[in-house]
Amino acid sequence: MANLSTTLLMIIGAIFIFQMVSDGITEALIFVPSLAFQEPWRFVTSMFLHGGLMHLFFNAYALFLFGSILERKVSRQEYLLIYFGAGLVGGVAYYLTYVLGIIPSIPALGASGAIYGLLGAVAVLLPNLRIFVWFIPMTMRQAAILWLVVEFLGTFNISSGIASAAHLGGLVFGLIFAWYLKKSQADEFSDPWAYR
Repeated sequence: MANLSTTLLMIIGAIFIFQMVSDGITEALIFVPSLAFQEPWRFVTSMFLHGGLMHLFFNAYALFLFGSILERKVSRQEYLLIYFGAGLVGGVAYYLTYVLGIIPSIPALGASGAIYGLLGAVAVLLPNLRIFVWFIPMTMRQAAILWLVVEFLGTFNISSGIASAAHLGGLVFGLIFAWYLKKSQADEFSDPWAYR
């Protein structure tokens, strides 16, 4: 059975092909803040769209790398809850920047919010895992702090073309969800009567 990360990659890749061959797919499924309540399904559908090959490549690489690591630490259900929960919270966070007047109704697409949730979860569950961020070695804990700062600041830069608020929302969701998992698992193992 294919792991969840690979399955999601195949779905995202197939949808990207549909985007390339059909002009209407992206416009019909992309998240548009001003349409959030009239067409709420866009919170979900936009998570499977990408704006080009480079956008797809970087998201696919991060999903394959960190998703595969996370799948060895959590159940399939927990993985999907992190992925889709982070994607939805990321969409809501991006929508709030529109409501608060930080950005105009700029359409957004991509799996980044969901993937940042995976990154956040890995940072909590494997805080000392060493990775390279912009060719700089650091632990996942350090990387998470860096990403929090960068995406928070990026939220107020409307000219970047990056939905930093969605990244930030997804990251925070992943951190909190994994913290809850880690705490609940610790409580279970410390209780001698658990599961009896």
